[in-house]
Amino acid sequence: MGRLALMRRICVFCGSQMGNAPEYAAAAAALGTLLASRGIGLVYGGASVGTMGVVADAALAAGGEVIGVIPEALSSVEISHAGLSELHVVADMHERKAKMAALADGFLALPGGAGTLEELFEIWTWAQLGLHAKPLGLVDVAGYYAPLRTFVDHMVTEGFLRPAHRDFILVDPDPAVLLDAFATYKPPAKPTWSR
Repeated sequence: MGRLALMRRICVFCGSQMGNAPEYAAAAAALGTLLASRGIGLVYGGASVGTMGVVADAALAAGGEVIGVIPEALSSVEISHAGLSELHVVADMHERKAKMAALADGFLALPGGAGTLEELFEIWTWAQLGLHAKPLGLVDVAGYYAPLRTFVDHMVTEGFLRPAHRDFILVDPDPAVLLDAFATYKPPAKPTWSR
């Protein structure tokens, strides 16, 4: 039997917007509450707006630890959250992503825009390269990530992505299912680059 992975903190990638469907904000609130109820700290982008603000507010309201990481240039645009356990103001997006990754034991992506996808794809690429061995999951609210999953399958079919690398990303609409899978997550073997 494999050892259980210790999940002290989860980094959540999510949006600075709310999205058009009420399910997105509801899912962000439910995730923040779930993390706090399990004693898992939240690491996120540090803003008070969009689903970023919702997930942070819910975790805080449930007594959870919430750590924000925001670049100096965005601290006024995204409006830094004033009530966090910790707020790290960093120089730029590169430092933001590195800091969030260093603070977290796993990663979840809620629905979001280009920034969410950029964070998701970078952390996924780092896993493929063997730069980290932390679990990564998509909270597939209302089928939001279905088109992306179709495209990722297309990448595999066309020979640009290995099936094993596609499978680094766990997908479920229920974040509790993803957190349970994270607890027993076994990192993939170190990458090999020969065909």
